[in-house]
Amino acid sequence: MTRLTDLPSTFSLEVVMLTSGTEISNHPNIKEIPYFNSYVISKNATSSLFNNTPGNIVKMMAEFLPMVAREVYLLPAVKEIYKRRKEFDLIVVNHRYNEVVYPFTHEVPFITLSAREIEPSQSAVMGNVINPTHFVKFDSHFLVLAWRRFSNLIQQLHMDIKWRYWTVIPLVQKEISSLFPELPSLLELEKNSSLTLLNTHFSMGPVLPLLPSQVEVGAMHCRPGNPLPQELESWITGAGPDGVIYFSLGSVFTASTLPACYIELFVKAFSRVSQRVLWKFEDELHCLPDNVKISKWLPQQDILAHKNVKVFITHGGLLSLQESIYHATPLLAFPIFSDQPKNALFIEEAGLGLKLAWNELTADSLLKALDDLISNPRYKKEVVKISGRIRDQMLPPREVAVFWTEYVIRHGGAPHLRTSAALSSWIQFLMLDLFFFLLLALLLSIFILRRIVRTIIGKTSGLDGKKRKKD
Repeated sequence: MTRLTDLPSTFSLEVVMLTSGTEISNHPNIKEIPYFNSYVISKNATSSLFNNTPGNIVKMMAEFLPMVAREVYLLPAVKEIYKRRKEFDLIVVNHRYNEVVYPFTHEVPFITLSAREIEPSQSAVMGNVINPTHFVKFDSHFLVLAWRRFSNLIQQLHMDIKWRYWTVIPLVQKEISSLFPELPSLLELEKNSSLTLLNTHFSMGPVLPLLPSQVEVGAMHCRPGNPLPQELESWITGAGPDGVIYFSLGSVFTASTLPACYIELFVKAFSRVSQRVLWKFEDELHCLPDNVKISKWLPQQDILAHKNVKVFITHGGLLSLQESIYHATPLLAFPIFSDQPKNALFIEEAGLGLKLAWNELTADSLLKALDDLISNPRYKKEVVKISGRIRDQMLPPREVAVFWTEYVIRHGGAPHLRTSAALSSWIQFLMLDLFFFLLLALLLSIFILRRIVRTIIGKTSGLDGKKRKKD
């Protein structure tokens, strides 16, 4: 394979992608190799609707990822790419839930991509331990009370230790070791990452101290809206001043798999609003109100960019959240699993919209929330303000991502970006050896001081005794 450094700047490179079975691009230079079917995730997401806990995610992945590790390297196309891995200039790994592909990174420069927020355990591997007081993984974005900070710390430690050392990684490691016994462990391979691209921006979350090898490129997929197909444009414009409500639960979770009671509830509520409702629904629905239009696929960013769209009803996925902020559309979030509850909480706390819980949802509560979002101008005002911040950047985040990706290639994996903290043990990083030495020195000083004091007191007492005898 021709290397990047040998090519003219105008030449299009070959990109090979292991994907989840859904075609992502039709670009002639991109070759996609599907290695599992995303219906598995959708099925588990549906079952997680009323059991949305971090422990449930771990349990789901502990069953799913070892299966992928066992089967993916048996696929002929994957075998071929694995044999050729050292021909590639760079390997890009989505670091979340993706330890299965770490064997590809052995002795090859690689960077990681975080499709969501920064992952504390992965950041720690790079040498940047995030203070849990300032980064909240499961709960509110704003920790004030001591017990909430303590609870957040315990949850983070428990989940990271459980994932990395008790359940998921050991199970995946067992499968990988049976296939590649000569490879270092997955956790050792992880340490060789040159850089990580973070799908974050300080205007949409906590401001965190980052290493030069941790680059924020949040909302790099966002773009100005394109013209809509004529039929859809006419339908949205035809809603008049009342506008349109856009409803989508994303690409992983399908609205058609919702329990029938919820589908009926949404249809009932939508029949009572004065707005038109555009609903991404992957199946057929009968007896729809005249103001509701469904489609299996919709150009989401182009819809959100339309001035007549008043509210976005969403599952709270980070990409949808960023698109809605970029296009300044207030949100109503129904979080399902993973990071969505946290994103929904951010939506509410930042004043960008509201959130509703599935187990408390009624037609009246839905209508009340929609009325508040449309009639109260404060939501639009806040989302416009943050939209201005995310757009106000020196360079578009996509260009930043391209620059740093090529930087790592130009500099042979850019080992100079790695901090020595990444090579330190926990004892060295937390300076436990230094504290032990200081404690030992303190105890020794106290011991010596006591001996000196006792000696002085002893001599003084002896002199006093002799003096009394003479008297």
